Amino acid sequence: MVFDRPARLRIRGLRQQLRFMASTKSSDKKSVFDVDESSMRVNKVDQVSSLLSSLLILVGLAVLMLGLLFFLRSGTSTIDVIALEPERIAGRGDNAPGFERDFDPPAADEVEQLKEPAMEQTLQLVSEAINNISTVMESLDALESSKSGRGDSRPPGPEGEGDDIVPRPERWDIKFQSRDKRGYGAQLDFFKIELGVYGGTTPVVDYLAGLSSGPTKRSGPAKADKRLYFLSVADGVLKQYDKQFLQGASIDISNRSIMKFFPKETEDLLAQAEARYYTEKRNPQFRVTDVAKTVFEVKPAKSGKGFEFVVVDQRYRNKGVK
Repeated sequence: MVFDRPARLRIRGLRQQLRFMASTKSSDKKSVFDVDESSMRVNKVDQVSSLLSSLLILVGLAVLMLGLLFFLRSGTSTIDVIALEPERIAGRGDNAPGFERDFDPPAADEVEQLKEPAMEQTLQLVSEAINNISTVMESLDALESSKSGRGDSRPPGPEGEGDDIVPRPERWDIKFQSRDKRGYGAQLDFFKIELGVYGGTTPVVDYLAGLSSGPTKRSGPAKADKRLYFLSVADGVLKQYDKQFLQGASIDISNRSIMKFFPKETEDLLAQAEARYYTEKRNPQFRVTDVAKTVFEVKPAKSGKGFEFVVVDQRYRNKGVK
């Protein structure tokens, strides 16, 4: 195709314009490594949102820590121990049981004081007084040797005077509850309670412990055991469990009494539960002389581990509301 001169000039000018435009566009292009610094500037919206996010994280951590402390303290909560005075129980010792107390005869020195002759009395009166003292002493010896009279109204136990209280074996009623024999044995083992039998033709007490795992038996003299014990007198499934445990260990129970022996630490748990119930329900100052009967039940511990004694009823000796 043949163009005239003006046309060729226009085409050449157009090509030059295209080259200039192409060079301009290429110079305007940015490198992939170039960074727009304006996009990195922090504005106020970003600052506020970051602050709020930090506050929310701190609040969440604080709530989490408080929750952990609450559950840890609730799981390991300690119960205040009430200071209890030792219970002094009156006992009659080797004296014969009775409904009152025999009159205590005066001692020899008391008789002498009562019968001391006056200075102005004659030697004859002094001689008569001495004879009277001899007669009284002979009467006292005869009274002691006869061991007759009204007896001793104090309960069994070491001879001595005590407070006017109901003894723990008579005051406490402990109820075990279990669906099966193994669960009942686990309750006894948890509180380290031993089964025992006494009487019949055997002069010792036969003991059985470790009922839920591996039962172990032993024997010992009755007078050497000073622990608190309760007779298994109520007929029912638990008494049958006692018999099954003992018979399974080849312990003779015929014509013998079945008992539960409580260690000192378990007895202290019962005493604390009794006093705590009294202070919460009746009076902040615990007085054991008021209590006639305290009924306990064995229940699963609130912590989920083991068992605990819970007072379900308490009756009092003096008249009035419970």
